[in-house]
Amino acid sequence: MKTAGSTYRLRMIMIIVLAAAMTLGSFWVLEVMRKSSTDNAPAIVRTEPDFYVENFKFIQIAKSGKIHYKMSGARLTHEPLHDSYQIAQPIINSLGQGRAPMTMHAESAIVEDNNSKVHLHKNVRIDRPATGQSQSLHLETEYLLLLPDDDVMQSDQPVKLMLGQSTLSGNSMFANNATRELRVAGKVHGNFVAAPAH
Repeated sequence: MKTAGSTYRLRMIMIIVLAAAMTLGSFWVLEVMRKSSTDNAPAIVRTEPDFYVENFKFIQIAKSGKIHYKMSGARLTHEPLHDSYQIAQPIINSLGQGRAPMTMHAESAIVEDNNSKVHLHKNVRIDRPATGQSQSLHLETEYLLLLPDDDVMQSDQPVKLMLGQSTLSGNSMFANNATRELRVAGKVHGNFVAAPAH
């Protein structure tokens, strides 16, 4: 025979169980909705620079263990969207083994593809002093692509070259320092002066 107290307790237990089930069900529905909205949301793409360094210096070591080139600048900014670096007022010192060092200046540069491509922009100048084996070199252009791993530089913009007292200009250039190959194309003008006899 049921008493009023046992009936009351049974009702309370049922209400508590039902409330707990509803609470757990609500949490489950909220978690499913949150996961669904996260899965459907577009991935957040960071377009702002994530770090910068002022007055930096960078040294690239060749496989031989010797310094291949040095790069410095007023400011280096990392762009995560393309994993590239923007450089203000870059200066690059190329220290190829067995060759005279070259110094490159520009107003700005972009370094990409794991440092295998360096784009120099605006007022690009290259200078190499004369040595016993080679004449001095001076180059001017508004754009130059450096491929440091291949020891190649090229431009699709007008270039002016001075090799000792000789001058050469054209609308584009390809130079391979490793093979000493130089090609200038498009409205090429030159004035060649014979090197002095030793």
